[in-house]
Amino acid sequence: MTMPLPEFVKIVEVGPRDGLQNESKILPAAVKAEFINRLSGTGLCYIEAAAFVSPKWVPQMADSQAVFDAIEQNDSITYAALVPNEKGLESAIEAGVKEIAVFTAASEAFTKKNINCTIEESLARFAPVIARAAQQNMKVRGYVSCIAGCPYQGTVRPERVAEVAAKLYEAGCYEISLGDTIGVGTPPAIRQVIYDCVETIPVSALALHCHDTHGLALANIFVGLEMGVSVIDSAAGGLGGCPYASGASGNVATEDVLYMLDKLNIKTGVDLDKVLVAAAFILKALEKMPSSKVALARGT
Repeated sequence: MTMPLPEFVKIVEVGPRDGLQNESKILPAAVKAEFINRLSGTGLCYIEAAAFVSPKWVPQMADSQAVFDAIEQNDSITYAALVPNEKGLESAIEAGVKEIAVFTAASEAFTKKNINCTIEESLARFAPVIARAAQQNMKVRGYVSCIAGCPYQGTVRPERVAEVAAKLYEAGCYEISLGDTIGVGTPPAIRQVIYDCVETIPVSALALHCHDTHGLALANIFVGLEMGVSVIDSAAGGLGGCPYASGASGNVATEDVLYMLDKLNIKTGVDLDKVLVAAAFILKALEKMPSSKVALARGT
């Protein structure tokens, strides 16, 4: 199944949450907020800003309330937060969050290691979260990790990914982000995953979240575009990794995705040069060198 490439792609910027959450250096809330404010000026319409999770397990996100308090929010931008349970949802509500994300995986071993429960238990845990969010008029996005492979169990069957994604969709998640968490996906594998998912979920409700561990993220995203996916997750500066997946590199860099989409004549509404500036700011704060191909080519 190959479709015409989309005319417009929505970029979901995950650097402030999925990116910084997996960086070893913990930054002050003011720096995180400044990063988000800079991203807000790039034309992005969706920024995953924080996560209301246990500070014991994810100390990088311990100050999410302070981050939300400090953001200069733009009404045209969605500032979302990840929540793992009802306690996290309560914190998000108190912070004035308008949209949340919940997460599970297509691998039993990964789910056990990551959130200490089975896939079915994770879905049951999210049911009251999604129901309460609906009462608060909060939209809910769902993540499925390990769509192409797991660091603990190895191979993950595409039909299993589709099954888990369908359950999140049926539970009330308006959009399902398919995550190649350890970056082992290949174009044929990603194509099969999407093919299986669209048997039960509209392709308009799917997003693709790729890590660039083996340099195939852009190729995998291109396959997603060919399959009709028009929502791409990425992180400015290629921030991130995975604390439960040894060797996993960061998310695909937003600037690299933007460059590719521009060359494909696909509109995003996002200013590449401004993203490069925001990425340079946060990389300096993290004391990291640029890794994105566009940043290296331009010497930024």
